[in-house]
Amino acid sequence: MTNAKSHEGGRGDWTESLARFLASETGVEAVRFDPEAGKVAIATLGRVDFEALRRKLSAIIEAHRDEIERARARSAKAPAGFAVKAERGGTTLSRETCATAPALWQWREFEWPAGEPEGEEAGAEWKQLAVLAVACGGLAIAAFSLERLGVGPAWLAPVIYVLAMLAGGWDALGDVKEKLPKGELDIHFLMLAVAVGASLIGAFGEGALLLFLFCTSSALEEFALNRTHREINSLLRAAPKQATRVAADGSHESVAVDALEIGDRLLVRPGEQFPVDGIVLEGRTATDESNLSGEARPVEKEKGDEVAGGTLNLWGAVEVRVLRHASESALQKIISLIRNAQKMRAPSERFTDRFGGRYTYFVLGASGVMFLVWWLALGIPAFEHGEKGFSAFYRAMTLLVVMSPCALVLSIPSAILAAIAWGARHGILFRGGAAIEKLADIRVVALDKTGTLTTGELVVDAVESFPAGREAEVLETAFALESRSQHPIARAIVAHGRRAGLRAGAVEEFHSLTGKGVAGRVGEAQALLGRRELLDEGPLSEWIRGVPAPAPEFSEVWILHDDLIGRVLLRDQIRIESAGVLAELKRRSIRTVMLTGDRRHAAEAVAQQLGLDEVRAALSPEQKVEAIRELGADGTRVAMVGDGVNDAPCLAAAYVSVAMGARGSDAALEQSEVVLMHDRIENFLAALRLSQRARAIIRQNLVVSLGTVVLMALAASFGLVPLTLGVAAHEGSTVVVCLNSLRLLFGSGKA
Repeated sequence: MTNAKSHEGGRGDWTESLARFLASETGVEAVRFDPEAGKVAIATLGRVDFEALRRKLSAIIEAHRDEIERARARSAKAPAGFAVKAERGGTTLSRETCATAPALWQWREFEWPAGEPEGEEAGAEWKQLAVLAVACGGLAIAAFSLERLGVGPAWLAPVIYVLAMLAGGWDALGDVKEKLPKGELDIHFLMLAVAVGASLIGAFGEGALLLFLFCTSSALEEFALNRTHREINSLLRAAPKQATRVAADGSHESVAVDALEIGDRLLVRPGEQFPVDGIVLEGRTATDESNLSGEARPVEKEKGDEVAGGTLNLWGAVEVRVLRHASESALQKIISLIRNAQKMRAPSERFTDRFGGRYTYFVLGASGVMFLVWWLALGIPAFEHGEKGFSAFYRAMTLLVVMSPCALVLSIPSAILAAIAWGARHGILFRGGAAIEKLADIRVVALDKTGTLTTGELVVDAVESFPAGREAEVLETAFALESRSQHPIARAIVAHGRRAGLRAGAVEEFHSLTGKGVAGRVGEAQALLGRRELLDEGPLSEWIRGVPAPAPEFSEVWILHDDLIGRVLLRDQIRIESAGVLAELKRRSIRTVMLTGDRRHAAEAVAQQLGLDEVRAALSPEQKVEAIRELGADGTRVAMVGDGVNDAPCLAAAYVSVAMGARGSDAALEQSEVVLMHDRIENFLAALRLSQRARAIIRQNLVVSLGTVVLMALAASFGLVPLTLGVAAHEGSTVVVCLNSLRLLFGSGKA
């Protein structure tokens, strides 16, 4: 519950800022924002730079976030020449114009900008509730003591009980005052109704006990949710706000991260975070990427390596070139995914949300009907205890308490949110609660090969010379030439050469041979490096036809240098964790299928090493989609794990879609419900275990919440439980549900 009430009423600064934005941007006619749906839209006429507009508007929203988010709930006046209109799709601020002009506007939408975590204010609510609970409990004990000891006037103890109830019900009262005029009734109304009812029949102590336990359990609920949000916010706070830009003359200036442009040079010192995604231009260091991927070990970075925004530079000062705007960085993608996940409810959550609202009215109606049945049909006194036990009104109040849906409403969302938090902390991002529920049901996992089961990065497998004996010279020449390149084969040869302790020799007259390779002068002679086709022309054309091509799983690159002839054989490296993951899936009776566009021989070689159940190779994207549909034709739940643009269609077709890596293709990420950070295939197992644990805890929560309601309602119907016991059972089940869900934050992910 937010207590900030600043800027209420009148014309807020946000309208002025947005009006200035509209006035200064040619072609921009209106802005519409809907924080609840997480959307912002810009209406334009003609051609505009939408990305630049989006960044400027995001900065304005960030500066006036609280005012804009409350704008829907209050009357806002626009500056002269502009109009504010509240409508179904959100709140719109527009230029004043003719009635027909909006028909010509082109609306473009983007996601609500990720803001600062709630921080201290969010964590303060459970503390406020705890203080109120302590005050309520202290006053109730004082009143009980006065009552028992017979000290003071007769009216003193009831007055102190009322003060205790005011303290315990203060938060609930604020909620009721807000919702009651709208005709909305919830658990807060029920608790206050019971407390007032108990006071009317002289049960002041039981009313105070009810609100004390209710306030205490609310504080514990807020503490549990705050603990969950804190796990998430530890990642969200990682977004840097300032960067050190290197000017053309070599001077340094501090600038806002949002002001950085692609191509800017930045200086990142030891202990600072990389502000955006970039590539190292100068220097060497290591980065701590644990906040993005859960990877605890430092990751070495040197010239030519990419770095991710939000990761920590551990020890070396480096210069980097900006590759992407701040809003498009890996960290911002993660933040966007997490914020959307918190808003997207699981199917069972949506059911309990709908059920909870209707159930409140049912409880009120059932309690009223039972009061009349006990009083008029069974002859139990209305307001006084008698020979038949508790009065009808007392029983109705008890029934109202024990049937209240507190624990039921919290049973699913508390577990889902805790699971999202644990996943975010360990490099697994769920795009909503539905993904957590669905993943536990899968029976088949379809996996892409390149980039999923393999690293997608080539490694040198062998170096050959013709005739044999000059392999070291072949590698030295290849290393010298490829040190000038950045393509995957070059990276593999350079990495292999560095491990072998080679130093790149001087290369002169270096140039590219389009589509074939590279050339340059190494030492005194010209050197060539490239595809087999380089040898198809000239004196070696007959000889090369007699050299057998490598096995399908290998790539080759040939080197010619003076009288030296040789080749380097490379292969895609299998992820060392893949075999263990597939073996564990098989142990769980989950079938594994490889879907790949690669040649069958290469695919089968990988499948044999890893122990896959089935291989489908040489597939087009359309055939991959058909394979997914075929695998799930009998109702089998199929998960698809992929990373590339060509995987996006089959990710969309799968029951659960899983993308490899936060820096995977945007198309794959857009279609994925689960993202495995840092390309760690073993995180799929962790996600599966987490999903199964979350489902088990949800079921436990439902058993506790529904079981308590049913048992206590039956007991209350026969007048077997006093209000005090009903209150304890109701609030106890709520606390148990919250603490049970909290276990997901501290679990190991094993199931």
